Amino acid sequence: MIDPRRYAEHVEGLVHTIPADQATSIRRAAALVTTALGRGGIIQAFGSGHSEAVAMEIVGRAGGLVPTNRLALRDIVLYGGADPKELQRYDLERDPAIAHRILDLAPVEDHDLFVIISSSGVNGVVIELATLVKERGHDLIAITSLQHSSAVSPKHPSGRKLCDLADVVLDNRAPYGDAVLPLPGGGAVGAVSTITSALLVQLVIAEAVRELLAAGQVPPVYLSANVPEGDAHNLAIEARYAGRIRRGA
Repeated sequence: MIDPRRYAEHVEGLVHTIPADQATSIRRAAALVTTALGRGGIIQAFGSGHSEAVAMEIVGRAGGLVPTNRLALRDIVLYGGADPKELQRYDLERDPAIAHRILDLAPVEDHDLFVIISSSGVNGVVIELATLVKERGHDLIAITSLQHSSAVSPKHPSGRKLCDLADVVLDNRAPYGDAVLPLPGGGAVGAVSTITSALLVQLVIAEAVRELLAAGQVPPVYLSANVPEGDAHNLAIEARYAGRIRRGA
């Protein structure tokens, strides 16, 4: 029998252990964030499939950093004019060529920091984007499942995985296949990667803000748009990054 309480217990265990187990990586990632912001850079976040939910945790949300921009597969349609039907390709996130198109359309500058999220860490567009990012001299943070990634073969011609390319790797501790409650006939339910990856994102942001405050700086953080002063506060900070951060889609 599936017991939902076991899922909650599993997630609770990860929430309690990840901050301590990955404290060093979290601090290293936060240092890359503060360095990028100090140099006038922004954070470019990319995830495909459900990993895009984690990119959304980084970009444009209350309590998060303003100088952030989200890259996505649909950018080839929204900003590149591609036929929307192209987004229906079953192999889209496995095609390395798509990474070139996404990056060419992005408002990227030299000091920008990239965060790429992929629990498997093996699909072609993810690896190609990470490769391009490193070739162009950007720092790269990866959020991935080391257990899952180590158990599957690369889908990129280079034979590399996301964890092989990043300056800092944050392990979301998701198991192979992501879900943690096994089914009698095979398979499982109860995926954890979105929850634990979001936790890692928030830990890194909190550490980066702590470092900015310790240095006597005012962190460029969003207020909720649903409080009276939110819009004015947010628009004033966004204006500093005009043309570099895209909001909406």
